[in-house]
Amino acid sequence: MRELLGDLAGAWRAGERAGLATVTATWSSAPRQPGAAMLVRADGTALGSVSGGCVEGAVYELCREVAESGEPRTVRFGVADDDAFAVGLPCGGTIELFVERAGFPEVDVLAAEVAADRPVALLTGVAGPARGHHLVLTPGERYGSLGGDTIDAAAAENGRALLAAGHTGLVRLEPGTAVLVTSFPPAARMLVFGATDHAAAVARIGSFLGYRVTVCDARPVFATARRFPGAAEVVTGWPHRYLAAEATAGRVDGRTVVCVLTHDPRFDVPVLQVALRLPLAYVGAMGSRRTHDDRLARLREAGLDAAALGRLCSPIGLDLGARTPEETAVSVAAEIVALRRHGTGERLSGTSGPIHGGGMI
Repeated sequence: MRELLGDLAGAWRAGERAGLATVTATWSSAPRQPGAAMLVRADGTALGSVSGGCVEGAVYELCREVAESGEPRTVRFGVADDDAFAVGLPCGGTIELFVERAGFPEVDVLAAEVAADRPVALLTGVAGPARGHHLVLTPGERYGSLGGDTIDAAAAENGRALLAAGHTGLVRLEPGTAVLVTSFPPAARMLVFGATDHAAAVARIGSFLGYRVTVCDARPVFATARRFPGAAEVVTGWPHRYLAAEATAGRVDGRTVVCVLTHDPRFDVPVLQVALRLPLAYVGAMGSRRTHDDRLARLREAGLDAAALGRLCSPIGLDLGARTPEETAVSVAAEIVALRRHGTGERLSGTSGPIHGGGMI
């Protein structure tokens, strides 16, 4: 839903009769997760997706109907339905949607918090007395109401727990009452060390994946914003000092990924000493097999144990046969996604079982 918030706020301010469909639950091989949404504006423009294409046509019509009637609806699509193939859901999964007239008074607060990259959650009542009501939740404040102080307090306690974990999902309160908590945590960070052509490509694909990308290099002639349009910021400084300072300030966490692309042991060994002692999601370093062996020896001499060295992804990336910086960036991104989602990195045509993994780090 994140990408829809500007349009959602615009539709509300304009007084449009727009429709919003949000995924509340999924089973089996459903292609989108809870919180995915489709907005249909008054002029018929459709934005977002709830199924990756499978049921978009049917959901579009539902959004138009609910936008006119103002009556929320809960619908489910799955292969067991008589009309499943008629609406194009052959994947074997099931999705449940809450469809409502789009917009609520607190949407501007929600959009502003997300734009400022501050943690915020949207609580939407989907069943029981809370149905059709909304509450916007920050770590310290709440805006709106789900229908009463008691339900607001209970929902806020559960909602803040999900927001702190960065999770989205249904919360069931008193019997018959259900609230969808859609969390918008700050973007995870990608720290790219080394101002190289490969770093520029990795920064672009990192931004595409939703990371807030920082490129850091000690050489000011190379560490320029013009060379790295895909980065949110470009920092001139020694990589290990920058990473240590960011960790001390609490600006890296278990979702942070680090890509060391310096090709120089003066830079990469000190920053890896810092990175491998932090609880980061991913630490990768570029280099040949010879460079990798030399780097491991230097890191052992610096006191890193086998457990720390076992977390190092080096040489960085998956074996795609990559040659160009852009191809290498795809290789790096593929490894990050595979580790985050607990994928095998194998070709899907040679595997069996569910396609969509549920793991996350």
